[in-house]
Amino acid sequence: MKYIIEEIQQVHDSDVCRIIKKVGAEYGAIGDGFGPSDPEVSSMSKYYKDENKSVYLVATIEGTVVGGSGLAPFNNSPDVCELRKLFLLPESRGLGIGKDLMQRCLNFARSKGYKQCYLDTLSSMKSAIVLYEKLGFTHLEKPLDGTIHGGCDIWMLKEL
Repeated sequence: MKYIIEEIQQVHDSDVCRIIKKVGAEYGAIGDGFGPSDPEVSSMSKYYKDENKSVYLVATIEGTVVGGSGLAPFNNSPDVCELRKLFLLPESRGLGIGKDLMQRCLNFARSKGYKQCYLDTLSSMKSAIVLYEKLGFTHLEKPLDGTIHGGCDIWMLKEL
């Protein structure tokens, strides 16, 4: 199945918000301490901009948004970024979209001079963890200082 990946635009905000909340609920990521509850979720296009050294990419199939992934500075660090809100609808999983989104985010990170990429997730998101490991992320024993997602139980880091 053919898909298109592009930078988020305001027209995508409501679809992306719906997907993040729906997929978050699927994995129990509900309430404070989880990404779907972050204030930015309702208007992602306002927060993820090149001038902020951040990007959010959306994937569409036949014009319908099926997911996305973002990258932004971690805790105002010039060297560490964070992979954020990689969420895909069930029908779009297994097509290589998640890997493509991640690789594009990591390429963006390198182009902005980041040295490391951090992420936090849930142990229930098994297929995502496998993908992160395949792309070179290693497990951490605890979250990096400044992590705002206290509900997550998996923390990973990749050298860029």
